[in-house]
Amino acid sequence: MKKIALLGSTGSIGTSTLEVVRHLPGQVEVVALAAGHNTTLLSSQIREFHPRLYHSLHTDIVDSAESISASLQDIVTDEEVDTVVVATSGNVGLEPTLVALQNKKTVLLSNKEVLVMAGELVTAAARKSGAHLLPVDSEHSALWQCLRGESGGVRRLLLTASGGPFHHYPVEQLVGITPAKALAHPVWSMGQKITIDSATLMNKGLEVIEAHWLFDTPFESIDVLVHPDCIVHSLVEFVDGTIKAQLSQPDMALPIQYALSYPERVQGFLPPLSWETLRTLTFEPVDDKKFPCLRLAREAGEAGMTFPAVLCGADEAAVSLFLQGRVRFTDIASIVQRALDAHKPVSHPDLAHILEADGWARTFAASHDARRQFTSSGYAENTQEI
Repeated sequence: MKKIALLGSTGSIGTSTLEVVRHLPGQVEVVALAAGHNTTLLSSQIREFHPRLYHSLHTDIVDSAESISASLQDIVTDEEVDTVVVATSGNVGLEPTLVALQNKKTVLLSNKEVLVMAGELVTAAARKSGAHLLPVDSEHSALWQCLRGESGGVRRLLLTASGGPFHHYPVEQLVGITPAKALAHPVWSMGQKITIDSATLMNKGLEVIEAHWLFDTPFESIDVLVHPDCIVHSLVEFVDGTIKAQLSQPDMALPIQYALSYPERVQGFLPPLSWETLRTLTFEPVDDKKFPCLRLAREAGEAGMTFPAVLCGADEAAVSLFLQGRVRFTDIASIVQRALDAHKPVSHPDLAHILEADGWARTFAASHDARRQFTSSGYAENTQEI
């Protein structure tokens, strides 16, 4: 039986993980739950799953004789825990992931920023301890499944992207996109930050960096295809011309279950694809000029050092400004670009350097508000209301 600690239990991936646990009776035990501000849902989860440990940012949590409050470090190092599911967002998952790997825990990783910001540190920690680092994202799970049993001969990794809700919009219409429109993803139900990142394609750029670290693949061998159907979750092209693809319903329960049951493949609870109704699969190239965030992420990943940390911090701040209505949709990429241009990088950064770069980027990006109009060549004062 897997004994898990679930970090980020009240978020989208966290609740999906617990839904999978419900359908794997006797196979997974929840030893610990950790969440942020949603104490109502966390209290309900504690009553249902009876974890021995829990962590919350607030003290107004359900009283339970069976569960005790603990720090994240105590949770991920607990002797009873053998698997840590990192379903948080942002930099909060970075240190717990490193500590878990250093303590030889299997880590199921959903938090993108962990590998993007600190891929060198995280993969080194996994190698040193021999711990398993397993992907939960649908795209990286697909690549993982396609690569299992293969001993080499890979030409390219092909990450698929839904394209978000604005893939077919003319570029001149993007400037007027509202937060409400950007949050209406055509297929996936996700948190606000990742939904906006999907609309700008920053999310796919972050996944390119993740794939680089997870599968030890050079950036020039990682490509992105727009696949609005969201049925093919990624592909691997081999040197002999063969391409392997992983297809399934667009539901996060599938990659979560695959990682939780690894190395076995167990009975699922979702309906299979209907080949009677699935008539076509559509693939299109990415328009990098329309969605510059993908290019910015790739460039930051290739540059390395502390640039990926700045990418993450600036993007998070810029997305927050957009959701508050203080900058435009197209300003997100401009803000990130300016942060990257202004940054003075640190080579082979340690955790302190990475967190410092992330914090600097957040402050830098957050200093820009609706009075500034961003352009490709910089910014100018804007007296018009955005």
